[in-house]
Amino acid sequence: MRRSNPGKGNTFFTYYEVPPAMSYEFFIALRYLRAKRKQTFISVNTAISVAGIFLGVAALIIVLAVMNGFEKELRDRILGINSHIVLMQYDGGMKDYPGVMKRLESIDGVVASTPFIYGQAMLKKEGRVTGVVLRGMSIDTSADVINLGKMKEGNIASLAGKGNKTDLPGVVIGKEMAQNLGVALFDTVEILLPMGIPTPMGVVPKIQEFNVVGIFDSGSYEYDSTLVFMSLENCKKFLNMQETVTGIEIKVDDIYGAGTIAKAIEEQLGFPYWARSWMEMNKNLFSALKLEKRVMFIILSLIVLVAAFNIITTLIMTVMEKAKDIAILKSMGATARSIMKIFMIEGMVIGAIGTVLGCCTGIAVALHLEQISRLVENMFGFTILPKDVYYLSELPSRVDYGDVAAIAIVAMIICFLAAFYPSWRASRLDPAEALRYE
Repeated sequence: MRRSNPGKGNTFFTYYEVPPAMSYEFFIALRYLRAKRKQTFISVNTAISVAGIFLGVAALIIVLAVMNGFEKELRDRILGINSHIVLMQYDGGMKDYPGVMKRLESIDGVVASTPFIYGQAMLKKEGRVTGVVLRGMSIDTSADVINLGKMKEGNIASLAGKGNKTDLPGVVIGKEMAQNLGVALFDTVEILLPMGIPTPMGVVPKIQEFNVVGIFDSGSYEYDSTLVFMSLENCKKFLNMQETVTGIEIKVDDIYGAGTIAKAIEEQLGFPYWARSWMEMNKNLFSALKLEKRVMFIILSLIVLVAAFNIITTLIMTVMEKAKDIAILKSMGATARSIMKIFMIEGMVIGAIGTVLGCCTGIAVALHLEQISRLVENMFGFTILPKDVYYLSELPSRVDYGDVAAIAIVAMIICFLAAFYPSWRASRLDPAEALRYE
């Protein structure tokens, strides 16, 4: 509250009444944040300091949200098409897979299992040819272990011959492969096996016609453009595998405990079986993502650090400007600790305002980042994530509030350290020196 009282003669003096619930140090610190007309440069510096903290915190939250989104989306995509654990034999194919699947049911953590076959071939549609990965799947048990994503056309059950309009064996291909080759539902395609079959004339490539009974969309360009699914029996016949499969895919109840369960499976089954978890098979990818996240946190923290130097500059200028006020306060009995507290509060208020604004803006942008990216693409025709380069077709975002709390704490610690030196200098000010020329 501001009051003016008459002094001697015609002069007036102004004093401010400190609210009862507020310490005088906090009250004076807030007063110093509002510069007078002749001190607008200090006010501009304060605004720049707040803006620097705001931009740094917001950028950190948005970038880490994108990194978290990438990690989650990639994990979901990988664990959709692929299983949690793959079980195979050292000596090649697996013959007694029904018996192995029964033994797996007794192992803790195993939810379901299904046999699979992998092979490489070439798919031809009229004059267009592309290399593909053949994947034989059990129609009865595969749905419990893997997920192809959404079916754009057709259905998986047609691989077993249901709903097939011809006598040809059926295949299911990805959306991207269908677009690249101009393949539609129920079209006939040719699959060529380069290894071929032995004949009196030598090894001849094996070519067989298949009917496209389904088109899936996993959301991953790599899978949608290369995978071709067929029933386990048709794949055995085409690859001449008789009653052998490549291995068994396993689903577990805890994806992060897949490594431990894989070791338990190896111990239970013994040689020649070996098991690999999804984390082992994609270790390099997820390790790179974690490293990028740490590096981005360090790099973007430099923005907050630069803003902290603005806080130092602002407080030093304020100390120089308020030297007379500091001397008067000390003359009235204010301790060095109180003077230091005034400027520490001022620096922390600047940091708190910037941090709160940055957190609110960063969270708001991160939660709506996919809509913002689509809007940018529609308005400017700029593709943020080219589908043929990245695994994903949309910019993912997932806010981890633990990261937000860590960013806010780090920002406030930096602001505290930035405010310490100017505040210490203010507390060391000699009242006699400050008032000598006044």
